[in-house]
Amino acid sequence: MSAEATNPATPGPVAPATTRRRSLPRIDLRRLGRAALLGSPARGRLPDAIGHVVEAHRAHHPDADLEPLRRAYVLAESSHRGQMRKSGEPYITHPLAVTLILAELGAETTTLTASLLHDTVEDTDVTLEQVREQFGEEVRYLVDGVTKLEKVDYGAAAEPETFRKMLVATGSDVRVMSIKLADRLHNMRTLGVMRPEKQERIAKITRDFLIPLAERLGVQALKTELEDLVFAILRPEEYEHTRELIVDNASRADDPLAEFADAMRAVLREAGIQAEVLIRPRHFVSVHRVSRKRGELRGCDFGRLLVLVNEDADCYAVLGELHTCMTPVVSEFKDFIAVPKFNLYQSLHTAVARADGQVAEVLIRTHQMHKVAEAGVVALGNPYAGPQEEQTREGAPADGDRLDGERVDPTRPGWLSRLLAWQEAAPDTDTFWSTLREDLAQDREITVFRPDGGTLGLPDGATCVDAAYAQYGEDAHACIGARVNGRLATLSTVLRDGDTVQLLMGQDPASEPSREWLEHAHTPAARIAIQRWLATHPAPAEPEETVDPARTVTDIPATDTPLSRPDTAITVAGRPDAGVRLAGCCTPVPADEVTGFAVRGGMVTVHRVECAAVARMTDAGRAAVDVSWGDTTECRVTLVAESFGRPHLLADLTEAMALEGAEIVSATVEPPSQQRVRHTYTIQLPDAGHLPTLMRAMRNVPGVYDVSRAQHHASAS
Repeated sequence: MSAEATNPATPGPVAPATTRRRSLPRIDLRRLGRAALLGSPARGRLPDAIGHVVEAHRAHHPDADLEPLRRAYVLAESSHRGQMRKSGEPYITHPLAVTLILAELGAETTTLTASLLHDTVEDTDVTLEQVREQFGEEVRYLVDGVTKLEKVDYGAAAEPETFRKMLVATGSDVRVMSIKLADRLHNMRTLGVMRPEKQERIAKITRDFLIPLAERLGVQALKTELEDLVFAILRPEEYEHTRELIVDNASRADDPLAEFADAMRAVLREAGIQAEVLIRPRHFVSVHRVSRKRGELRGCDFGRLLVLVNEDADCYAVLGELHTCMTPVVSEFKDFIAVPKFNLYQSLHTAVARADGQVAEVLIRTHQMHKVAEAGVVALGNPYAGPQEEQTREGAPADGDRLDGERVDPTRPGWLSRLLAWQEAAPDTDTFWSTLREDLAQDREITVFRPDGGTLGLPDGATCVDAAYAQYGEDAHACIGARVNGRLATLSTVLRDGDTVQLLMGQDPASEPSREWLEHAHTPAARIAIQRWLATHPAPAEPEETVDPARTVTDIPATDTPLSRPDTAITVAGRPDAGVRLAGCCTPVPADEVTGFAVRGGMVTVHRVECAAVARMTDAGRAAVDVSWGDTTECRVTLVAESFGRPHLLADLTEAMALEGAEIVSATVEPPSQQRVRHTYTIQLPDAGHLPTLMRAMRNVPGVYDVSRAQHHASAS
């Protein structure tokens, strides 16, 4: 079954009551169980067991039709009757608890109806068709979205494929994930009955997948409690230490946050601003993070002050008064009202200090902003209601309050659209599962602007390569460069929030991505698209060079061996007289970690250890030879520069190389192709350690978008 319960003899780690939110109270599972065992009520009368669900629901939706809830409870209770949780309670207590969590967050009736039924199709004889007939297509869709796939059909892939199914369903209706998050929260609250290894496995899945999804959907009330529960299971010693810090702070006689709150109330009262000032304790994980950042904690570090007002303008009025009448910490100011976060969050952040050094962090927001900050997409009510219905819903944004950027359509945020796009291209379950974990780990997003006025939402650390695939999909294979804020930039350029990016596209439909792009791709969409192209277009293998044993390393022309120097530069272990040559496929230079392989004629070819040819020869059973660098630091190396065509580029590039002390041994410039020019230079440097500086200088030449060491693909033959 999908839910577990706590055995009272072996309670699981749960955050103390001081950290729980009043909006998510624990329910008396035994009382619910007794109510369920009394049987179904008379037709038309609300069951006692859902009385507290109804009470919470009416607090947010006073005019809600409760009949669907009554019928959903009757069906859920009758279908789960006889099923028990591991703690001994009737199974119906689980869907009731999940539904209460959603009701407290303000979910509308359809979500609560589906929540009551969310395990019926998975664990009982109820079918999706029956759910559709009795409750309609919306409820059927939500129940189907959270129903697990059978292990008998999918084996080890059942869990990741269930997540894929839920994410796809969430793409059409975000309420699917709302139900899943509430379901996981109740299961995490009651996880103590499970074996420790299973607790750990479930906690890790929650940490890697559910908590990031709660963050992205803005459901902070669920996210913070899930974080604390996971923290208690996976890091029990640090959890216990943090608990002791919180308990010790609560026992202190003085409370600087309370003193700050009183002072703020006085300031705002004198200014005639109607506001509510609350002390908002930090949850366990937040206290732990602050303690690691600041060391010894002071009283104000255990919480923040929350100021709630009625209108947006009041937020700025409060900010002005606090900064005028108290001592502001200017570096702590952030305006998430003018520039909301991607997950619906809006608030002003600031901090004020007093003479003794205590600093209080302050959050300023309207009551509606606070509701959305806590409940995220759940606070939207029915996000799929028509315009007329939406306008009549209490608390709904008016037409003039439309959200912008990634918030234009809160039912399909930008990050979710991108996730759904790349998951379709994921070639197998393992790739999907590992890539999803990486994607969700990118917890900060940036917005970059396109010249046409559009925007792209990308994870922090994204490059121009990522922007190209985000905008053009697989057509980005034809990208030949970019302008960032009006200046030519390499495709490896890391973008910053607010940058304007113009992607330069070639016209040749047969254009192909560079293999080096994988090094600069951070988004799953870019990586998967490039990898898929590379898998279907393998590079032709080139036979490894053979060398006449009568020739020494210094006899080999630069065109054959990009890197050469006196024999004494490389020492072969146990073979001091062996002839040595440096492989042209990876162009090793002093300080590179190298290995060698014997070739025909008694020569030893030296490769960088990360060279692809090394892996192929090792797999083929070729024995490696120990080699090491001698005292010589002089090197000869071949560099490849990629650039856009422009007048005087060759002169500027060679001048930059000469200024860095490089002697150009040979140079080749290929004819321009689709506005791109490829330059190949074999250069001599007196010190290999200067190579990175030389390559940076070449990249800084206007029009040059990439410089790399020569890479040829050699076979293992």
